[in-house]
Formats: sequence, C-alpha cells, structure tokens
Amino acid sequence: MDRHELAVFLRSRRERIRPTDVGLPAGPRRRTPGLRREEVAQLAFISAEYYTRLEQARGPHPSREVLGGITRALRLTDAERDHLHDLAGVPQPARPGVPRDVRPSIQLLLDRLPQSAAFVTSADFEVLAWNHLAAALMEDFSALPPHGRNLARRAFLDAPGQDQPPYRVSDSDDFARSAVTGLRRATARYPDDPVLTKLIADLLAGSDEFATLWGTGDIPAGRTLRKTFQHRLVGPITVHCDALDMTDRDQRVIIYTADPGSPSDLALRLLAVVGTQTIDAIT
Repeated sequence: MDRHELAVFLRSRRERIRPTDVGLPAGPRRRTPGLRREEVAQLAFISAEYYTRLEQARGPHPSREVLGGITRALRLTDAERDHLHDLAGVPQPARPGVPRDVRPSIQLLLDRLPQSAAFVTSADFEVLAWNHLAAALMEDFSALPPHGRNLARRAFLDAPGQDQPPYRVSDSDDFARSAVTGLRRATARYPDDPVLTKLIADLLAGSDEFATLWGTGDIPAGRTLRKTFQHRLVGPITVHCDALDMTDRDQRVIIYTADPGSPSDLALRLLAVVGTQTIDAIT
C-alpha cells in the first residue's frame, strides 16, 4: 500500500468534482475546489474520519468494499479504479461483464463523420453503435438483435437462410484469426459474462474453423490497415481501416475511409445517398 501516492490521488480526484455533479448544492462558503472530505465519505458510505485519514496518508489498509464506495463517490473511470486498487494494494475483482454502453459523445462523433463508415465494437466484437454510412456499407445493424450484430459470429456462422454473409471483405481470414485472439483475451477479463460465454459455446459448436483456431492459440501478426469490400450494390470498395481504442470502456472505434476522388470514394458517396435500401427498392 502506497499511502502517500494514494492520498495524493484521492485529493486530486476529489477536487475535480463539482458538488452539482453529484446532486449537492454548491453553496457560497466553499474554500476549496471540488467536494469536501465529509461529502465524499457520505457518498462512499464510510466515516468522515476514516476517509480523512486516507487523504492524510495515515489511514489503515482499505478493504475492497471501501474502495468500491470511493470509486462510486469520486466517479472514477475504469482506469482510475484500477489505479486506486494498485495504490491500495488490493487485488482487483473480476469485472462483472463486457461493457456495452457507449458514451453519447462517441455516437455524436460517429454521426459527424459522414464521409467515413464508423462504428464501435465491444471486447467481444458486438457492434454497439454505428453511423449511417457504416450501415450502408456493411448491413442495417438496427434491424438485428444484439447477438446478430456480433462480428465474430458473422465471421464464423452464416446468417440463417443466406448463401453469403451480408458483406464480403478481403481480410476475412485475418479478421477470423484476430477475432479468436480477441475473444480469448475477453474471456480472461470477463470470465462470468453470460453473453460472452454463450458466444464462445455457439462458435465452438457451429464452426470447425473457429474450434481449430481456438485450440491453436496462435497470435495474428498485426492489424489490417487496408481492405476491400465487395458490396452488392456498388461493387468493390477499398478503404483504409483505423482502430481507436477506448481503454476506459474496453471498446474500439473502427473507421473506414477511402482515398479522396478514388472510385471507392465515389462509391461511398453513392452509398451515403442510397443508405440501406435493397436492390429492388432502387431499380
């Protein structure tokens, strides 16, 4: 337990929170920024004396329950919560499940990329949020249940009643291998997530390819930075593929962009107009 660094960290996190952020009146007589120690203690359901001793680097070794209360009171991110546990010398409990809620600001970001297909995936490859162009390029995710929006499921298990997956892409083999690696890591982080557990069971039962890759333990060489979609309406579309990791949510923003003025760029612009309409609807 690093008492000094723990005290510094707690003070810095407390001072950044405005009383109104947690439903408390600001009041005219506050002499320090952020919350008072007594307020943090009240929100964390611990005594004010106990919390004060922690901030003065003379507190006892906190329990996991105490750290959980402080985490909620100070509105710590996942990364900050992990750091708090490290400073306190308390092993981190297993996370209850794969984070699937997307910050509204991220959805706003996706919507403000009208010339790029962009979407968010969870640690187990479920598409959680997307913009209009991503739906037009890949498929209408809004028409699918959550389990149907899982890219790993799409890669290994054909959609019922279809001869081809909804989209064909040049790096399908590379993605399959990276998906297996990602799912293996996800099961280590979220061993009790029922959705993830069922996904793995379905893939093992329904795909010999997945079962083989799952058993080998191979690690793919790296990410694909450029790929080509064979779109059913506009033909081949070659895009750059960039992934932005959001470590606090264990999520990833995927952005597909085409070279300006290229045939693929023109195809994406056409898709932006056509949207998710079917061939019959536009012929």
